[in-house]
Amino acid sequence: MKKMSLRTRVLTGAVAAAALGAGTFGAMSANASTPAAAPAAAVKADAADRNLQQSTHLTVAAATKAAQAALDAAKKENQRVSVAVVDRNGNTVVTLRGDGAGPQSPESAVKKAY
Repeated sequence: MKKMSLRTRVLTGAVAAAALGAGTFGAMSANASTPAAAPAAAVKADAADRNLQQSTHLTVAAATKAAQAALDAAKKENQRVSVAVVDRNGNTVVTLRGDGAGPQSPESAVKKAY
């Protein structure tokens, strides 16, 4: 019988371990029960609330109000920051740069917001 190199033995062992792990995971997944459906929540529509659109995304006015409130809170703490509000997909809705905020601040605010 031909002696296998160390590399071949390590790769063979890794493949065997991966196959064993995949088989175990597959068996566990097949035996898992389906979770019970959650009861539907009652949703009350408020036609007078203009801060929300039908798609439940913030309006620009609501996002601006939230960003301005955050900017004001930072100003009270003597912090020079930029504030970004993004939607649930990470798209920027509003970015406000505070007085004295650094040049990297707006980009950093968007990255932190998502």
